[in-house]
Amino acid sequence: MDVQVRQLRTLLAVVDAGTFTDAAAVLGVTQASVSRSVAALETTLGVRVLERSTRHVAVTAVGAKVVDQARRVLAEVGHLQQIVDSAHTEIRVGYAWAALGRHTRRLQKTWARSRPDVPLLFVHANDPTAGLSDGRADVAVIRRPLADPRFRTAPVGREARYAAVATDHTLARRRSLRLADLARYTVAIDTRTGTTTPDLWPAGTAPTSTRATSSMEDWLTQIALGQVVGITSEATAHQNPRPGVAYRAVRDAPPIEVSIAWWADNPPARLDELLALARDVFRGPSGAAAEVPRRP
Repeated sequence: MDVQVRQLRTLLAVVDAGTFTDAAAVLGVTQASVSRSVAALETTLGVRVLERSTRHVAVTAVGAKVVDQARRVLAEVGHLQQIVDSAHTEIRVGYAWAALGRHTRRLQKTWARSRPDVPLLFVHANDPTAGLSDGRADVAVIRRPLADPRFRTAPVGREARYAAVATDHTLARRRSLRLADLARYTVAIDTRTGTTTPDLWPAGTAPTSTRATSSMEDWLTQIALGQVVGITSEATAHQNPRPGVAYRAVRDAPPIEVSIAWWADNPPARLDELLALARDVFRGPSGAAAEVPRRP
């Protein structure tokens, strides 16, 4: 059996993105290349893993098992790459939605002044481990529980939650909002990397309508179009301003705990220094609440 890592990555991109077209955009290749790669994988395995239609793809019963195993295989390949890359003099910091928001620049500049020989490189990775599992990151900024025993996490700070609504939405006229204000509308939820779930609302008050999104870009686009509203971390509001999207503080939502994660059996050099500095920027003078820039 000659299964290629590239084929497994392509399969997961299709499953996570929902369509061959979107997967091609994520991978930076043509749709035809994605189709050929998945077809070649199915030929090698001797089974069909995806059911195609004109609008979407669905995972077959055996395909679900293949996808689950593919994630494990790619995680191990990523770990192997991370071990090989550990000799690099840089520390790659992965993040799924936002790094440390308004604290990112201070963290990087302070680190660069005191440790110019080991630069911090921030890497965007749209997966639950923010690039740890596939080797793109040495450490990762995590804002949701990471139960995988292969990783260790340490809290570094807390962030407020912000609502995101279209600038012409009626809720955009307010300076701040409550959870109940948002529950009347369709709420966008990214179950893979987002920080919002229906459990955020008190029992009996959860939104009656939610819509799944597959990435931050998808989330922002649907909000700007007025199709949904969203709730996210303060860091997203500061790091991802978007024309057509207004961010407003949610007064009664619990804060989000921000953590740094790493491979348990291969922590990067100077991890303790990075954790100490991250905690410092959260509680330092710049840690005081700042107003989120508003778009007209």
